[in-house]
Amino acid sequence: MEKNLTTGSVPKTVLSFSIPYLLSYFLQTLYGMADLFIIGQFNGVKSTTAVSVASQVMHMLTVIIVGLAMGATVMIGQSIGAQKRKRTSLAIGNTITLFMTLSVILTLGLLLAVKPIVTVMSTPAEAVSETVSYLTICFIGIPFITAYNIICSIFRGIGDSKSPMYFIAVACAANIALDYFFIGSMGLGPSGAALGTTVAQTISVFVSLFVILKRKTGITLAKEYLTPDKKTMSELLKIGVPVALQDGFIQISFIVITVFANKRGLNDAAAVGIVEKIIGILFLVPSSMLQTVSALCAQNIGAGNHTRARLTLRYALLITVTWGISACLLMQFYAEPFIRLFSKEVTAVVLPGSQYIRGYVWDCILAGIHFCFSGYFCAYGLSGISFLHNFLSILCIRIPFSYLASKYFTDTLFPMGLASTAGSALSVLICAGVFIRMNKQKLPK
Repeated sequence: MEKNLTTGSVPKTVLSFSIPYLLSYFLQTLYGMADLFIIGQFNGVKSTTAVSVASQVMHMLTVIIVGLAMGATVMIGQSIGAQKRKRTSLAIGNTITLFMTLSVILTLGLLLAVKPIVTVMSTPAEAVSETVSYLTICFIGIPFITAYNIICSIFRGIGDSKSPMYFIAVACAANIALDYFFIGSMGLGPSGAALGTTVAQTISVFVSLFVILKRKTGITLAKEYLTPDKKTMSELLKIGVPVALQDGFIQISFIVITVFANKRGLNDAAAVGIVEKIIGILFLVPSSMLQTVSALCAQNIGAGNHTRARLTLRYALLITVTWGISACLLMQFYAEPFIRLFSKEVTAVVLPGSQYIRGYVWDCILAGIHFCFSGYFCAYGLSGISFLHNFLSILCIRIPFSYLASKYFTDTLFPMGLASTAGSALSVLICAGVFIRMNKQKLPK
């Protein structure tokens, strides 16, 4: 059922929409962390490294798909705000056609490239075979990963952030149970982790399709809307492609950092992989606010209510900055206990992991700020700005700083953690400048 997000209290609307989004992200992060946590309970550092490296690749693919789906969320939101039902149906139908075609191409291409990908990742020799096995099984499940994410983007575009939360809850519960079965009971190691992930995602897709068919969602899937429409496809790609490229570059930078860590040895590689999972939890609020701002602002912009869109951005910024400061303080005092949840190797893995996260965690504040701005720009169809500031921060700061830190600070991972924070600082400056310029243009109220 479509939900109007253009009226009522702005802070209440932001919270009511973002909390299910936040819980969805938490469950999705828990879903991703389950493999790493459970493999650590039954296997050694070699298997943990295999899962952490492979999950980086899968996470990159997922965020690219989610970024591309942003075009659907924004276009559907703008259409609903402007009360253009045919445009909404075209956006939904063309999104399904575009993404399912893309998923088939991705599956075939990545299955052929799995070994070169593992090589490019500079995977430690001891973990290569298990990394290949994990990725091969996950690549086979790409159509289901794609289907889940486009279903969620459609629901969020129509103003429903609760249904995706239920869908991922099903996947998360299934993944944890299947991981214990495949890894613990059957002893399949990383292959079992990948199998649990793929089967759980498949279950979630079938549950979501059942809900769509049984409930009055307002979603129309007539053949005429599934047929590719040039104008609709163009609008979807105009918004989605820059976001997908932006998210892809961000993940590539993380992978490059992982490669730098891998070259330092098995223990540093495992430490970086574990910290990335923890950071995923700490970034739940900024990530949920990015999507919340884009969905809420899209409807308000479609309705011509630009003042309300700016207020949405303001409250989102307040929430993310408050959360970021809290996360930074928490990790400065309690980094070790969090790292220890994923590894028993206290000296070898926990120490470098705690160093890395104490530098990295400051990015929660700055990344939270530019995430909110990115959602705001995307709602206006200006996703190219988000791509630009992320591209510059990665190319000019994040990657070169990480390389220098890995080369000249061989006894600590703390400076490598600060590289991401420095990159986000540049993004914040660019976003603030663009926002000020937009306000000077005096958008209509």
